Amino acid sequence: MPLYRVAMCCTTRYFQAPLCVEMFDPPRGVCYVAFGDIVRLSEGETIRLLGSVLFVGQLGTLLQQTGWVARVVLLMLLLFSLFSWALIFQKSRRFSRIERQTSLFLRIFRANKILPDPRQMATGGSPLESLYAAAYRELESQLRGGNPHGKVTSLHAVTVSMQLAASEEVRRAEKYMPWLATTGSVTPFIGLFGTVWGVMDAFTGLGAAGSASLRAVAPGIAEALVTTAAGLFTAVPAVMAYNHYLHRIKDLGVRLDNFTLEATALVEKLYPDHRA
Repeated sequence: MPLYRVAMCCTTRYFQAPLCVEMFDPPRGVCYVAFGDIVRLSEGETIRLLGSVLFVGQLGTLLQQTGWVARVVLLMLLLFSLFSWALIFQKSRRFSRIERQTSLFLRIFRANKILPDPRQMATGGSPLESLYAAAYRELESQLRGGNPHGKVTSLHAVTVSMQLAASEEVRRAEKYMPWLATTGSVTPFIGLFGTVWGVMDAFTGLGAAGSASLRAVAPGIAEALVTTAAGLFTAVPAVMAYNHYLHRIKDLGVRLDNFTLEATALVEKLYPDHRA
């Protein structure tokens, strides 16, 4: 097969050197030059590269032409997005650690036939530790505080202390969850406000110019729609993360309730002579 060569060069403001694409057959390959570096790319990678360059160039042009209201809206959406993503990553690390440490704690707890000291059960991250520590403190106070027979006087008090500790752990897991809900519900409307303002500005300029063609109004509307896209880009991950972590929190609450029942059943087995 004869060898042919196709070259395409373009200069953009993102590349100080020409962006050159060369294809050969056989074999078919692509290379581009940027800042003196030569990188071999496949045909699909080249298409994605050129698409990214064109998209970034168009987006940069739109952002440069937006008014001050749209820029303020975009700045607000950027702040919402940054805080939401930071919260998403923080929640992801927290629930991953809780899952690992809770599984380890349950293995240690179920391997014991007695109630060991909470300091011997510490795994460093499981919310079950606070429940067990609360139950152990209540049980210890009943066995030592003015109780000459060494019996559990109230199993209900042990259960209540664990339930209070469980409520506190759920409250900690729910921290900053309202921010994700607020981001998911508010940012689309913030972006829509920027779009409405931009469309109004575009039609105002259209009336002042005295031209009624689509070519005259299309650029202004395209710039205005950037804020709506940014609002959706901010809201969608926040809503997905909120629903995901809300399910994880409910699952955590169920595990805390189950451990409360399991621990009180063990106390009742070890101390059968008690008054409810």
